[in-house]
Amino acid sequence: MPYTKDEYEREMREFEWDIPSDYNIVDVVEAHAAKNPDKVAVFWEDASGNKRAVTFSELADKAHRFGAGLIKLGVKKADPVLHVLPRLPEALMAQLGTFVAGGVAVPCSEMLKPKEIAYRSVVSGGTVIVAHESTAPAVEEAAKDSPLSTLILIGGKRDGWISFDDLVAENPADGPKAPLSADDPMTINFTSGTTGNAKPVVHKHRWMYVHNRITGRYWWDASGYDVIWATTAPGWAKWYWSPIGVALTNGASQLMYNGRFDGERYLDLLERYKITKLCATPTEYRLFAQLPDMSKHNIVLKDALSAGEPLNVEPIEAFKRAFGVTIRDGYGQTESVCLVCNYPGLEVKPGAMGKPTPGPGVTLIDEQGNPVNKGEVGEIALRPDSPAIFDGYWKAPELDEEAFSGGWYRTGDLVRMDDDGYLFFEGRADDVILTSGYRIGPFEVEDALVSHPAVVEAAAVASPHRERGEIVKAFVVLAEGYSPSDELVKELQDHVKSVTAPYKYPRAIEFVKELPKTMSGKIKRAVLKRREWEGWDRH
Repeated sequence: MPYTKDEYEREMREFEWDIPSDYNIVDVVEAHAAKNPDKVAVFWEDASGNKRAVTFSELADKAHRFGAGLIKLGVKKADPVLHVLPRLPEALMAQLGTFVAGGVAVPCSEMLKPKEIAYRSVVSGGTVIVAHESTAPAVEEAAKDSPLSTLILIGGKRDGWISFDDLVAENPADGPKAPLSADDPMTINFTSGTTGNAKPVVHKHRWMYVHNRITGRYWWDASGYDVIWATTAPGWAKWYWSPIGVALTNGASQLMYNGRFDGERYLDLLERYKITKLCATPTEYRLFAQLPDMSKHNIVLKDALSAGEPLNVEPIEAFKRAFGVTIRDGYGQTESVCLVCNYPGLEVKPGAMGKPTPGPGVTLIDEQGNPVNKGEVGEIALRPDSPAIFDGYWKAPELDEEAFSGGWYRTGDLVRMDDDGYLFFEGRADDVILTSGYRIGPFEVEDALVSHPAVVEAAAVASPHRERGEIVKAFVVLAEGYSPSDELVKELQDHVKSVTAPYKYPRAIEFVKELPKTMSGKIKRAVLKRREWEGWDRH
């Protein structure tokens, strides 16, 4: 429902948490299936035009059968199960089936390289993995250097693998089901930081309740009558935000498109499936805005949402001209639910992230942990006991201590609040790069670059870009015997794509004689980043 300023302020004052102790997404989906068995849960289409429609009853049935199969294979409560899957209805069946068995889902992007999959298995302790035939070779390579021993395949047969379809067919829909509570672990999502490898963020089953209560209500304004399309993929936390945390919790139908962005194709999908709520990345909206005539499509869209990085004014205006819909930005992290958003019914200020959502307890603090005044730049922070954020890291108390020191969970995002309570993004307190909806740690890029014989040192920073908001730019010091060239730039980019997930590669490389450093020898990325952003208007 659209909000007025008074209603928003009242909910901020009066909000109270009321999380059912037994809440879990399996029971929620089964309740939708019992109430509306023939309602379509997933409209699926791929780039070749293949189509499917999966009802809530089919989704619940196959998830339960798969979960019973996992239990037979030895999966017990709180056991991690890795998923490396494309946009398929089976991704939801595998995820829900993991929870039926009481397991903890470990989402992995399809783009991960074998060593990154192996790392997630080693850190989580997961021995079971569900993968698609397209990702099977990478998984087999990862299994050589990790605990992975039970390999489950979606999309065919393969030596050494158990067939997902066979597991579903061989097990009963009324088979065993692990008891779950809101405080049982649900997912381990790996997220990039400033230093070192990705960190294992743990969420409990209450995460889905809080998404429904906060993300679904205040940002999406979603209901079971909507047809939702979130363009994210199963390997990302955003998948748990929207396809699961909003669509499934509300009992809404959703579109799942397995294909690359194509502006005209996307508009056709919006029209044919009568999408009422769209959530896409700023990069996708910027590419939409370049199309010659979006308004020629008969689109019934009621809401368009944007997340992942700040959205500039041009695509907002283009979408509004074409469809009469104002794109509403929202903000959160892998570690949270929606913390800030532009509300339906309230004014959308150009360049603003929106206003804090009721419940989480967003506070802007300075470096010492003290709240700042309106108009001053502060870091978005929350108290560690807020139900809106994660429950620490998987079996890593030293990371927990670091994350929650000083009585705050610090997001690393710097903003300022205007007199009307709107937040405006001012940058990162650390060196994490936000580009095209991805969160990239500079260490991951630098580590890949220095593994090439031509590179002695490297520093990766965010550089401004009109379409992508930010891109990864690398400053590289070459080894003796190598000279700067366009050919070497391409070689280094390809090298990074070959050793780490391709989305992390530097789109720009500048060769330098030396890198700015502190007295102790640490690279001063802030100096390089400041040089890139001088004179650039973020808003």
